[in-house]
Amino acid sequence: MTTITPGASSAPHAPLAGRTLLMSGGSRGIGLAIALRAARDGANVALLAKTAEPHARLEGTVYTAAEEIEAAGGRALPIVGDVRDDDAVAGAVEQAAAHFGGIDAVVNNASAIDLSGTEDIPMKRYDLMADINARGTFLLSKLSIGHLRASARAGRSPHILTLSPPLNLDPKWAGAHLAYTMAKYGMSLTTLGLAEELRPDGIGVNSLWPATLIDTAAIRAMPGGDALARAGRSAQIVADAAHAVLTSDPRSTTGNFFTDEEVLRAAGVEDFAPYSLGAPEDRLVPDIFL
Repeated sequence: MTTITPGASSAPHAPLAGRTLLMSGGSRGIGLAIALRAARDGANVALLAKTAEPHARLEGTVYTAAEEIEAAGGRALPIVGDVRDDDAVAGAVEQAAAHFGGIDAVVNNASAIDLSGTEDIPMKRYDLMADINARGTFLLSKLSIGHLRASARAGRSPHILTLSPPLNLDPKWAGAHLAYTMAKYGMSLTTLGLAEELRPDGIGVNSLWPATLIDTAAIRAMPGGDALARAGRSAQIVADAAHAVLTSDPRSTTGNFFTDEEVLRAAGVEDFAPYSLGAPEDRLVPDIFL
């Protein structure tokens, strides 16, 4: 793993203070945890999410997330929109930049999941995953590049961080759930390509993936989800790892497919038990694609 080089900061205990993050999704789960960790530094967080009204089975809206961000010490801009809509994404980028005076980091968090086999998956679900995961990540990143270049010129250490897995070409992952694998690997290919393309600009581009299952509403909604969640970790481990990446030197920390454990070990964390939800460390369920 490439060593994570800490970035320079005039406020070492709050390195994201005053910096602006634009995140897709973030109404709940891992995305919200990342936003709240940044908010505790005093960051600005713009959230582009579809959930304007409470969901029947899932807690949180873009507005309740914004309230939590501000309560945690950050400034929030909730933007209702669909990452599949070109105009909505372009509008979100410009709103975030205008409201906060620029964009310093993009977090591609929005994602759809369906683990059905090839014969069983409806093409509507295939299209949903392809559009949100791969295309949405590409689009939000693409439209933010100009603002990230401006951030680099200002010495504000810009990053693109995508919640996607390592490009593991073991055939079992494609064979297990081909449509989902293609959609998630599309996100990871965006990291691979943009890291190389934007290296001369000083923009760090990385992917982050949990080493274990994470307790989220999506996991709990699966058959046996409560038991699965208890055999995982809290979203805080991903949030802490994301914070470490987003506060690193983008000129040297780029082009990586990190796991949360790798990042935190590099930052000096040795005890991961506080992130667990009751299961012994040796019985935690690993995440897929690893």
